[in-house]
Amino acid sequence: MKVFKFGGASLESVERIQQVATIVQSFPDQPILIVISAMGKTTNELEKVAQNFYLRKREIAAQLLHNIEEQHLEVADKLLGTRDNPVFEQLQQFFTEAEWTLGEKPGRAFDYYYDQLVSLGELLSTAIVSAYFNLAGVNNTWLDVRDVFRTDDTFRDANIDWTVTGQNVQEKVLPLFKKANIIITQGFIGSTDQNESVTLGREGSDYSAAVFANLLNAESQTIWKDVEGLKNADPKLFPNTINIPEITYSEVIEMAYYGAQVIHPKTIKPLQNKQIPLYVKSFLNKDLPGTVIKEETDTKQLPPIIVLKKNQVLLTITSRNFDFITEDRISDVYERFHQLKIKINLMQNAAISFSCCIDNNPEKIDALMKALHDDFKISYNEGLELLTVRYNQDGLLEELSKDRTVLLEQRSLITIQRVLK
Repeated sequence: MKVFKFGGASLESVERIQQVATIVQSFPDQPILIVISAMGKTTNELEKVAQNFYLRKREIAAQLLHNIEEQHLEVADKLLGTRDNPVFEQLQQFFTEAEWTLGEKPGRAFDYYYDQLVSLGELLSTAIVSAYFNLAGVNNTWLDVRDVFRTDDTFRDANIDWTVTGQNVQEKVLPLFKKANIIITQGFIGSTDQNESVTLGREGSDYSAAVFANLLNAESQTIWKDVEGLKNADPKLFPNTINIPEITYSEVIEMAYYGAQVIHPKTIKPLQNKQIPLYVKSFLNKDLPGTVIKEETDTKQLPPIIVLKKNQVLLTITSRNFDFITEDRISDVYERFHQLKIKINLMQNAAISFSCCIDNNPEKIDALMKALHDDFKISYNEGLELLTVRYNQDGLLEELSKDRTVLLEQRSLITIQRVLK
C-alpha cells in the first residue's frame, strides 16, 4: 500500500494532469491511495468568493464562482473530449451546492462559510482527475473524504477524530481496493458529525495523506512536487542550493520551526508514529531520486541548512520599575503573546529586559504594546531578517552576514541564529 499526494502545481494544466496519470501508470498492480489538492490557484480564487459573499457582495461572489466553473469545465472538456461523461453532472452538482451557500444570508462566523466554499476546490479537481484516469485506462474509485474524515467543528483548522476516522477507513476505504487498485480522494477537507464541510488548516493536503498513510499502515507516502526534493536552502533566495537525499523526521521539524517552507510538523507526526518513510519527489521527472524523510539517517552527510525569514521585528521589553525579568514576569509576557497568537521566532532574556524576534504584524504588535504598556516599556526595530544556519561550515555564516549589522545572536552545538539589520 502506497499513499501519493499531488498538489495544485501538478494539476495546473492539462499536460500536467496527463503527466500525473503517467506517473501512476508506472506503478502497475500496486494499491495506491491518491490525495489530490485543488487545481492551480483555485483555493485562492475560492477564498475571494467567500470574502465577497461574507461582505454581502453577492454579485461579485457569483461572478467569481462562475469563472471558476468555466475554468474547470474547460479543463474537463480538453481531458475528456465530450460532455457525455457523467463527471459533468457531478461537477454541476458541486457548483449548485456552492450557489445555495451564496444564496444564504451570512448568519454564522466567516470561518464556517469559508470552509463550505473553499472545500469545493478539492472536490472539483478529484472528480475531473478520476474521470480522466478511467478514460486513460487507470481504473480507479473516487472517494468523498468527507465520508471518512470525522472532525470537530473548528472551522479552518479542524482536528481529526482518530477513532471514528480509523473505523471509517476500515469500513469504507479498504473494501474499495477490491474494486480497483487506485483510490482518488481529496486533501485538506473533512466533515463534522453534522455533515458540515471543514478544512484542516495549513498544509492540510499533506496532512490528509499522512492520516491515510497512518491508518492504512502504508509502506510509504510520497509527495509529488515541482522540485527535485528538499533543498538545504530556498533556491529563490540562495544560489547553488544542494539537494538533500536523506533527512530525519526531527530535522525536518526543526527546519519548519525556524521558518523553512518544508513539510509541516503535523504531517510528520502520523508518519513518525508508525515509522512510515516520506518521499519528496518531482512530478516533472519521476526518475530523480528525490528526498526520503525517515527516523534515522547520517546527519554527518547533511550540508549546511540555511533558513532566512524576512520582514522581522526585534522587540525589547523592559520592566518599568526595573524589576528583574524573572519567571513570574516572563509568565505575564508569555501569556500576552499566547492571547494574541504571536509566535516568537527567537528570544533572549537579560536582567531587566526580554528581547524577541517576531514576524512583522502591525496590528498584533500594537495590541501587544497596549496590553503590556502599564508594566513594561517596549522598543522595537523593524525591517529585519532572521538568519538560521544549522551545521555551519567555516566562513559560511560570515559570508551570509556580510555588510550586515548583527543585532542579536544565539548559538548551540548545531544551530546559529542571527537577527540582521
